[in-house]
Amino acid sequence: MARNLGKAAGGVLSYFTRHATAANLLLVLLVIAGLYAMPKMRAQFFPDVVVDDVDISVSWDGAGAEDVDAAIVQILEPALQGVDGVTETSARSREGSASISLEFEPGWDMGQAEDDVTTALDGITNLPEDAEDPEIRRGRWSDRVTDVIIKGPVGVDQLANFADEFIQRLFAKGVTRTTIRGIAAPETVVEVTSLDLIRHDITMRQIANAIAQEAEADPAGDVSGAARVRTGVAKRSADQIADIVLRSGDDGTQLRIGDVARVRVEGVDRERAYFVGPDPAISIRVDRSAQGDAIRMQRIVEDVAAEMELTLPGGVEIDLIRTLAESISARLNILLDNGLVGLGLVVLLLFLFLNARTALWVALGIPVAMTSAIAMMYMAGLTINMISLFALILTLGIVVDDAIVVGEHADFRARRLGEDPETAAENAARRMFTPVFSATLTTIIAFFGLVAIGGRFGDMIADIPFTVIVVLIASLVECFLILPHHMKHALHHTAQEHWYDWPSRQVNIGFRWVRETLFRPFMAGVIWARYPVLAMVFVVLASQIALFIRGDVQWRFFNAPEQSSVTGNFAMVPGAKRDDTIEVMRTLQQTVEDLGAKYEEEHGRNPIRYALAEIGGTTGRGLAGQETKDTDQLGSIAVELIDADLRPYSSFAFVAELQDAVPRHPMLETISFRGWRGGPGGDAIDIELSGASSESLKEAAESLKTQLARYGEVSALEDNLAYDKEELVLELTPQGQALGLTIDDLGSTLRARLNGIEAATYPDGPRSAAIRVELPDGELTADFLDRMLIRTGAATAGQGEYVPLADIVTVERRTGFSTIRRENGIRVVSVTGDLSEDDPDRATEISEEIRELVLPKLEEDFGISTYMSGLAEDERNFLSDALTGLILCLAGIYLTLAWVFASWARPAVVMAIIPFGLVGAIWGHYIWDVPLSMFSVVGLIGMVGIIINDSIVLVTTVDEYAEERGLFPAIIDGAADRLRPVFLTTATTVLGLAPLLYETSKDAQFLKPTVITLTYGLGFGLILVLLVVPALLAVGHDIGRNIRATRRAFAAGNRVPGMGMALGAAALVTAVWFAVTMGAVIVTGTLPTALGGGASLPQALGLFIAGTAALTFAIWAITALRVGWTARRT
Repeated sequence: MARNLGKAAGGVLSYFTRHATAANLLLVLLVIAGLYAMPKMRAQFFPDVVVDDVDISVSWDGAGAEDVDAAIVQILEPALQGVDGVTETSARSREGSASISLEFEPGWDMGQAEDDVTTALDGITNLPEDAEDPEIRRGRWSDRVTDVIIKGPVGVDQLANFADEFIQRLFAKGVTRTTIRGIAAPETVVEVTSLDLIRHDITMRQIANAIAQEAEADPAGDVSGAARVRTGVAKRSADQIADIVLRSGDDGTQLRIGDVARVRVEGVDRERAYFVGPDPAISIRVDRSAQGDAIRMQRIVEDVAAEMELTLPGGVEIDLIRTLAESISARLNILLDNGLVGLGLVVLLLFLFLNARTALWVALGIPVAMTSAIAMMYMAGLTINMISLFALILTLGIVVDDAIVVGEHADFRARRLGEDPETAAENAARRMFTPVFSATLTTIIAFFGLVAIGGRFGDMIADIPFTVIVVLIASLVECFLILPHHMKHALHHTAQEHWYDWPSRQVNIGFRWVRETLFRPFMAGVIWARYPVLAMVFVVLASQIALFIRGDVQWRFFNAPEQSSVTGNFAMVPGAKRDDTIEVMRTLQQTVEDLGAKYEEEHGRNPIRYALAEIGGTTGRGLAGQETKDTDQLGSIAVELIDADLRPYSSFAFVAELQDAVPRHPMLETISFRGWRGGPGGDAIDIELSGASSESLKEAAESLKTQLARYGEVSALEDNLAYDKEELVLELTPQGQALGLTIDDLGSTLRARLNGIEAATYPDGPRSAAIRVELPDGELTADFLDRMLIRTGAATAGQGEYVPLADIVTVERRTGFSTIRRENGIRVVSVTGDLSEDDPDRATEISEEIRELVLPKLEEDFGISTYMSGLAEDERNFLSDALTGLILCLAGIYLTLAWVFASWARPAVVMAIIPFGLVGAIWGHYIWDVPLSMFSVVGLIGMVGIIINDSIVLVTTVDEYAEERGLFPAIIDGAADRLRPVFLTTATTVLGLAPLLYETSKDAQFLKPTVITLTYGLGFGLILVLLVVPALLAVGHDIGRNIRATRRAFAAGNRVPGMGMALGAAALVTAVWFAVTMGAVIVTGTLPTALGGGASLPQALGLFIAGTAALTFAIWAITALRVGWTARRT
């Protein structure tokens, strides 16, 4: 018998039921809080997944990746791994720099973490002398809101002025995180040839020092407060720089920069340049912080753009691409529309089964609970996004379950028991408090189990448990503190027949006929055939599990919704010029345009919304090894497609055709296209190779890419270990040392000549301009060793001598890699790619082939270790955490029910229905041909708490009735009396989610597995509750009777000598027989030789059952004979 929790809460329940205004005051407060919070809630697509990290960077000019890895990364990384809170480290060594990223535990104090990292670095003193001090930067999370494109048939410098003004206007409106791209900072280059350096006996450093002294004008102070004194004039223009004096002769002649060098001003589009069609363009990226509202920020950007566009010259336009506001609003509206339809279906169902007044007050619980939940979500810092809004829809039907049980029972007491309205409402709240409170508590525990899921996907779904829990708490408050007061007034009209109650009266007449005529005999049959019923449901469960094992229902961890963006990056071969890159870019633009026209002809609509081409850089992920390329040899195109719901093909199908359509240019080295997905998941294919030298890992990576390229569904294949430029290692010869040169002097001279010298920087509007001294590009060729002359001797002009570099150094040529990557201290190479999800069965087949065939063969051939990272690693972590969460929630539910029922056995009966929820869940996925996914797991964990609610209500009612009548009549009467609330609570939950089952939008498909799991799981669960729970209660009664009989048998040992010994021996023989049959197969895999030696578990089960039956019959026969013989003697 369950504890009477309603008695303990009776005073509060009675107060709110009988008080004239208390319930309504609470109602008003809850609604006002929600209405206040609603307009303040930020909206976004997915919840922000913010990773706390600290980045350390070290510069070491001129060093190759191998040197940087050995001398910097391998020194710093072990010390940094010991910092408190660090969970992962990743390091990258490349030419001239090292970067180490530290990821910390969620919620870690990042201020303290930064201090700890600084302390760890301060203790390291053995870095190379000419390496810069480590720089620490705390990761700043940001998320793109939109890209603003300013384009037109004007010069890039004029577009830059428009961009600067646009950024200033945004800043004035509070939008401060902007990044301008497509324009280079002003730069003046002083180009001096080696011949001029020798002819005038001057060094590049001397030229740079002279410029640095003249580029700034220094204030000297005020004269009596009436005038300000400044020494010199800042010389920054090309003419002024050319006029700077380098040296004055004794005869009064002066050597000026213009005498030895050519001064030129570089164009602002010399590095990265953007194009929309033939027109140049500039891109402005607008980002938000974790607290920023993407929709509000985009509205500001749109207003500023519209306002400024009125002032622009003809042909210049401002476009917004990759906009978040429209995509967020459209996706949220999809869920909102489905939620409203679900709400309508729930309310309609209530009005069909309950009288209008009762249905009205029960339905009122939905907006009250929802607005209350939104207020609590706002206080907790949550946003309205696809996940939290889905959680609200999830609770549409659940939220009225409590109110249905209380309201229906109040109506039952008023109609059937004849209680007055006030007493009926109060007693209904008291009587239903225990089952409703325990059912809600178990649901809360189930969803709380989702909190155990960590990582990026745990962060993504964290809004589900919080939202569901606060909604359930609000519904509990509403149904016990607000609803009874309103039911008190509604029940005054119970005896009256109103016209608006006609539909519910007709439905209930039919329902009562079904209950009395069909359901009661059906329940009697279930009790009578309880063992066949249980056997049947076990067979049904096994058949559904077989569907999954056989592969009829597939598993795909996370099929992220596609984004309408496609990027293509390309790199040219060494030696290619900027004109070659522009030619490839123009070809790519034309190919995209032609493919769009082809799709328009085939499908009636051009899928291309916008195409932004670029040279001097890459888009999105970029290319492996691009850091070794000159910027003039890189390019890309970013294509924005129309919304996925407006086209019958995926962006990945478009990518595949685009990749095939691009003509190959003789100077093109590589090109890679990629479609993009939403959500926090890693790459669909991300395989880490480790355990060998860089050369072996690179060879293995190339082999793996070749094998994966055989699959047409795989795209964007690349590895992150690119070959570096050839490295020339110079050592001074004895002759060079005899001339007084040192390796440091030589290194300084070569760095100046090869990399140039930044002589001065100064502000130029919003950018920082620079003046550089460089050799002409024509001198920086592969034969520079043979042509370069090095100055020796004193630094005084006229006293030095020049010798060929080749005469004073020895040269060792080495080929290495551009980037060396380490994860947690281990050198790794990653092969990444994308896998199309257009055909889930094929995607699963490819994944299995990679895991079971390709990788084992690769390990065998190259002697390396492989590890499936990216989405595969996310999947492993998710399933491990989900299993932990499931175990914890099952334990929590069991302990809660054990407390509520004051029994260890009753919770087992209530929870026995849980596994059978799989029947509907798997069947639903099979019917809809939807693979099981991580959201199916989320639905299963949530269903654990929901599916037992009906079981709790049914068991508590049966226990109460059993006190006054036999158990079997109590089961029949309890199931019949609770049929309507049990049906309504399940039907409202299913109907609340049902519209999402038929949602065709591609943006909501990733949520469909949860909807299928809950609707089909709970729908089948309702039927199985009415089969399994009554059958189990009856079987429990049989077991109890047998236990009592066994006790009597043991107690009869005094009257029948040897009875107790015989029963004990029988139990021992049964245990031994189980060990010999079932136990042998489970432990060793085979039966003993004497029993045939088979390895079949069903065979072992058959032997065990047959042997146990024979033993039981023998015991019965012997006991009967003994009892009969004893009776004759007496």
